[in-house]
Amino acid sequence: MTLHIGMVAGEPSGDLLAARVMAGLQSGAIATTDVRFDGIGGPAMRTQGLDCRHDMAALTVFGYVDALKRLPGLLRTYHDVKSHWLEQRPDVFVGIDAPDFNLRLEHQLKQAGVPTVHFVGPSIWAWRYSRIHKIRESVSHMLVLFPFETAIYEKEDIPVTFVGHPLADLIPLEPDRIQMRKQLGLDAGARVLAVLPGSRASEIRLLAPRFLQAARILQTQDPALQLLVPMVNAQRRAEFEAILAAYPVRNLKIIDRSTTAGRPAAWDAMEAADAVLVASGTATLETALFKRPMVISYVLSPMMRRLMAWKSGQEKPYVPWVGLPNVLLNDFAVPELLQDDATPEKLADATWAALTDKARAETLAQRFLAMHHTLRCDTPTLAARAIYDVATRHAG
Repeated sequence: MTLHIGMVAGEPSGDLLAARVMAGLQSGAIATTDVRFDGIGGPAMRTQGLDCRHDMAALTVFGYVDALKRLPGLLRTYHDVKSHWLEQRPDVFVGIDAPDFNLRLEHQLKQAGVPTVHFVGPSIWAWRYSRIHKIRESVSHMLVLFPFETAIYEKEDIPVTFVGHPLADLIPLEPDRIQMRKQLGLDAGARVLAVLPGSRASEIRLLAPRFLQAARILQTQDPALQLLVPMVNAQRRAEFEAILAAYPVRNLKIIDRSTTAGRPAAWDAMEAADAVLVASGTATLETALFKRPMVISYVLSPMMRRLMAWKSGQEKPYVPWVGLPNVLLNDFAVPELLQDDATPEKLADATWAALTDKARAETLAQRFLAMHHTLRCDTPTLAARAIYDVATRHAG
């Protein structure tokens, strides 16, 4: 007997995560039958044997405007995979993130009798809790990254498993600042700030000028301050360098590839830094896992604020924090400077404290280490086991 598993991942992080889960499902420790995968993914999933009907690039969109432009292609992709799986029904369908696409697809498949697993619960604890009704109708089993999420789904009678966060398995418990500075050619004794203004064009446009102006203020306090700015690709680097020309800063090093194969350049910057000035998002969790003090910031354009409020029906999140470290610690453990509060002066003041308050940095490092242990659960193995259990219950 061969177990048939349909999968959809819509971005590189999902592709990598899904590939590791696929490897677990094909290991003798979990699966007792042959496993066949088909669906949408990227190079990592294809390496693990995915019969790829569409590359994940078909689902990659950048914001609402791009989504509208890409809508015809997205709809064609959606109807193709839906028709395929309704004709050749998998033993289980696994949607990795991409909730707008996957929850709609999961709803159709579940109604047709195909069990569905959604991996990475949408952040309903912050925005649009009303989506829980759609999730209940669409998802047979939810896999969540954070322990507090299990209570939400249990309360709503949705089967759920906490599987930890994959980043916690990949980032070392004890980062090596000195070794990373050596690899980057930095003085071991220098004061180093990592500056992460985001990975989207809109984030670079709105945050980079503020971050660079804050850095200029900081260098009046410490002229020797070193800055590391990681960039995800050449396009973002060009956009950042155009802004840097308008707000020049000394001792600034842009890195767009890691010194260590297979990991993001941002991780090198975080590991080498004394503190991090970072755009809200997954990078804040990565910074916490590297045990670094940080200042979190974010700015939305007026149009994006209106769009988010319209789509969510909320003016602000349900929780009082936007940064994942604060959400997980249930505390304002690190500063958040958002919208009108994200001035160069306020950013500089908060960042200077992050750079110089050694006692606070040590306290944060201990809290982040405890968080790291909580999230480090061998996520791929736990996820693979849960998916296999759902698939075999259905197949049996």
